[in-house]
Amino acid sequence: MQSTDIGPKEQGKIWHRKPTPSPADGVIVNVVHGVVGYHSKIIRFLHVAFETAGEAFLAGDHQGNIYVFDLSRNSFKLVQRTGLACTALAFNLRRKTEYLVALADYSVKCFDTDTKELVSWMRGHESAVSSISVHGSGRYAITTSTDTAQLWDLDTFQRKRKLNVRSSVGIQKVYFLPLSNTILSCFKDDSIFAWESDTLHCKYQLPVPEDESRINYKAFAVTRDGRALVAGGKSNFLHLWCLNSRQLQRIIQMPPKVRTVRHLEFLPDSFDGGSSQVIGVLSQDGIMRFINIQTCKLLFDIGSLDNGINTVAVSPNGHYIAAVLEDGSLGIYNVRALTQELNKPPPPLVKVVADNAKTKECKNKNGLSGLKMRVTSGRVERSWGGKSAGKKMQTRILKPSGTIPEDKENELPAGLNKKRLQALLKEFGEYPEKYRMFIWRSLLQLPENHAAFSSLTDKGTHAAYLGIHEKYPIKSRKLLRILQRVLSAMAHWSAIFGEVSYLPLLAFPFVKLFQNNHLIGFEVVATVIINWCQHWFEYFPNPPINLLSMIENILAHHDKKLLQHLVRCNITTQSYAWPLIETLFSEVLTREEWLKLFDNIFSNHPSFLLVAVVAYLICSRAPLLHCNIKEDLENFFHHRNNLDLSAVIKEAYHLMDTTPEDIHPKRMLDDFVPLTKGQYPIFNKYPKFVVDYQTQERERIWHEELEYLKERQLAHGLQAEAVKRQAENAAWYRQQELLQEAEEQRRKILLEEEQKLVKQRLRLAAVKRELKVKELQLLDAAHRRFQKHQQEQQKSELRRLDDEIDRKIALRGKETAALIQDVEVRNMELKTQQRIFEQQLAKEQEAVTRDVKGHLDINWIKADVEDQTFKRLLEMDQYQEVEDYKKGQNIEVGLAEADQLCTNMDWQAQMLQKQGVYNLDREKCQAELARLASENREREAKLLHVMKEVEGKQWDEIVERHAQLEAHQERAAADTHRRQLLPDGTSRAVELDEHLHKNLHDSFERLCDTRTKYPQKQRRDLLQGSGDQKPGNLCLNDMSLDSSVQLSLDRGRTDLESKERELMTGVRALRQKLAAQARQKYPNISLTDWTT
Repeated sequence: MQSTDIGPKEQGKIWHRKPTPSPADGVIVNVVHGVVGYHSKIIRFLHVAFETAGEAFLAGDHQGNIYVFDLSRNSFKLVQRTGLACTALAFNLRRKTEYLVALADYSVKCFDTDTKELVSWMRGHESAVSSISVHGSGRYAITTSTDTAQLWDLDTFQRKRKLNVRSSVGIQKVYFLPLSNTILSCFKDDSIFAWESDTLHCKYQLPVPEDESRINYKAFAVTRDGRALVAGGKSNFLHLWCLNSRQLQRIIQMPPKVRTVRHLEFLPDSFDGGSSQVIGVLSQDGIMRFINIQTCKLLFDIGSLDNGINTVAVSPNGHYIAAVLEDGSLGIYNVRALTQELNKPPPPLVKVVADNAKTKECKNKNGLSGLKMRVTSGRVERSWGGKSAGKKMQTRILKPSGTIPEDKENELPAGLNKKRLQALLKEFGEYPEKYRMFIWRSLLQLPENHAAFSSLTDKGTHAAYLGIHEKYPIKSRKLLRILQRVLSAMAHWSAIFGEVSYLPLLAFPFVKLFQNNHLIGFEVVATVIINWCQHWFEYFPNPPINLLSMIENILAHHDKKLLQHLVRCNITTQSYAWPLIETLFSEVLTREEWLKLFDNIFSNHPSFLLVAVVAYLICSRAPLLHCNIKEDLENFFHHRNNLDLSAVIKEAYHLMDTTPEDIHPKRMLDDFVPLTKGQYPIFNKYPKFVVDYQTQERERIWHEELEYLKERQLAHGLQAEAVKRQAENAAWYRQQELLQEAEEQRRKILLEEEQKLVKQRLRLAAVKRELKVKELQLLDAAHRRFQKHQQEQQKSELRRLDDEIDRKIALRGKETAALIQDVEVRNMELKTQQRIFEQQLAKEQEAVTRDVKGHLDINWIKADVEDQTFKRLLEMDQYQEVEDYKKGQNIEVGLAEADQLCTNMDWQAQMLQKQGVYNLDREKCQAELARLASENREREAKLLHVMKEVEGKQWDEIVERHAQLEAHQERAAADTHRRQLLPDGTSRAVELDEHLHKNLHDSFERLCDTRTKYPQKQRRDLLQGSGDQKPGNLCLNDMSLDSSVQLSLDRGRTDLESKERELMTGVRALRQKLAAQARQKYPNISLTDWTT
């Protein structure tokens, strides 16, 4: 077994030496698609599909590569890289180079093998496509998935119909029946429906098997004639359905090893007429077994348990089997090698002749008792069918050859016997369909001269049959080419066959029957002409009058009344016998009837054909006698009629036996003579002089026709030349006249054009003037419009500026009013604060007076020191605050004036006409602000004066207290004896005094820090309210500052003073609290104790 690794090659040879498949396995070659660099890794093939002729097939792998393997040319070629794994293939479209491939993305694509281009892309499935079925015409295709089946038109690649089913049912397979327009749909519930492909009407439904016989169909196969359906599933049973009767014909049980049927394929046979008898069954073990569905016998199998078969395809001609194996390789099998033993002819039947005493003595004498043969027909694999199929024959003993003379004339090639075949034919009326072609070849004893036939075909197409397609427009171009080839070979063999007009009618049935083997078709036609067409060409080109006279004599002898009726209607043998003979009954019989008739013609003497013509007339006696019109009678012999062919054959045998010898055609016709081997015999049984004369006449007529054509061509040329010259002369004169007329017309036209040009120039000048005027008017209008637009724009700008000025004036008026109100409020607040401060000072003075009188002298001294320190800090802080405030006012006024100048300079460029009014308003506002500021400064000066008076009074009190303290200290030094008595109390008083002094000092420091830090920070924040001005550059006329920011200076000062008062109040409260704590802690110490 050869093995080929295609690897990365895109084309090459399938095998490198001539394959010799053995009958054991039949493998031609094993194809592997290896990966470069990986010796053990291969790319798995998934599906295969044969073309219509059966000599090439497609193969697709799981990487999306599509290859074409041509077995006749021993070549393979990569035709497409789809990039996706294929799920189904079809290679039998109308256009032979196109194919369909279903991909893993649920789409179906059509490619061309020659151009490698995408022809069409069909979408619509929602799950993987499991099968593609193409109609016999190649126009339609059905794609099937688990949930739907879709019918496509391959001319337009458009979807025509869609079959939807419930998800609970599911589709197994939908496909076309061969040789019909019927669609068969098989579902998962074992129901099978037949539909008309044109209208999609349901034709019938096969009955669903009963529960005990249901096998859950998974695989289906139909014979080529579309008459039988085989279905298999999850069991070892096969159901054989007859689609004509729509009944379950047979249930076939496979061997016990088969548990599930995965795939079914019929094995076609060239001689079975489409009624295939052998089917391949692929089971779960990967072995495909081929059985005969009639005898139920296992013929052969392919595959093995080690490397089983996944899927398989059988070529339509039945020569090859392509199988995808489990390891991903591709196995190609030769069917002829597998069926070599089966194709052998059956052994001859052995008859038993009873022995008697004499024969026994002869046997003993001759020593031939060992020649007894025992053969049972049950051992023959291929039966004859019919009633004898499967029956066993009894064993019989043959006599030695020395006792019975051999009947050599009845012996046929391949071990057949003519007498036995005739007996079989008389019993069944026809040969088995499966073995008919084999029997015919044996009966005709065809030599199969390949070399001689090749020499005839190498001469090319004969001239007589170059235009055969015009006279005989056959639909199949392949069949037309085969017919042309066979007829050309016949014409090259003998010249008469190039002249016979009816030869295509005679040869066509045989050519169509043997279209797959041109040699056999040629030799069958040649054998028929030599034996059954004897004396046909003696009266050429007229019909064979002698044979027709013989037919008339036989008809006159057996049915004189019918002959008289035909003569009365002026119907001669050329009208009722010759049409049947020249077409060999192909016009009046169907295919099956014609085959049955020629089974009998080939099995008898050549005269049987003439007798069959008479039998056909006699069996058609009734309709012929009722017909009196000549045209109807002539038409009768050119069309099919309702006639029982079995009765015709029976009548022919009767006429063969009852016809007298003097008028029997056997007397004129020779016995059957086969073709010679090596070279074909010379055929010259025709009037050669007639043929030669016709050939010569044809050549003469052809030469005369050539001469006539040449002369006619020459005459036509001369006439055309003369006509051309005459036409040229007439054209020249006419051209001259036309030139003169054209010249005059041109002169007139030129004058007219000049006048028109002058007028047009005048009009153009006038138009230019008008255009200039219009242009000036337009420019003037545009200028005025532009000026008006500028004026309107300036007015709008002025209005906008006026509005802006009004808005700013109103805003400044509001700000001025707000400032005036704030100043007035500030004055009121200052007056109120002055009064409150005076009251507080009076109250504090009274309180201090009462406290000084009620406490010890040291308390007075400490209080005086504290008040002195506090007042000094307060005076310094107030003085610094007043100075800072005055400086701030001066800086603010300067900055306001500078900012106002900048603002005025900017505004001067925008509105010069409003400057005077604006300056007056600004001066009024500044005067008002200056007046308010002066009043504010006067009030602040009064407040400072009051504060200085109060501070002077407080300093006077502090000096007095200091003097008192010094007096107390002098008295305390003198009274040392009292301090010795009260050491603890004194130390505690000193400590209390130091504690109070420390607390007061801390309070004054916090007060100073608060007055020095917080107001300055607050002023800085207020002055830095505008991001584009420096601190302190506060301008009341600046419109960019918010009024709340501009007025926050006085408010911040008010807040500062309120906080100052709160701090003073806190200090007093703290002093009172400390004094109260001292009194509570030292209740026994009083002022009298220190003073005494």
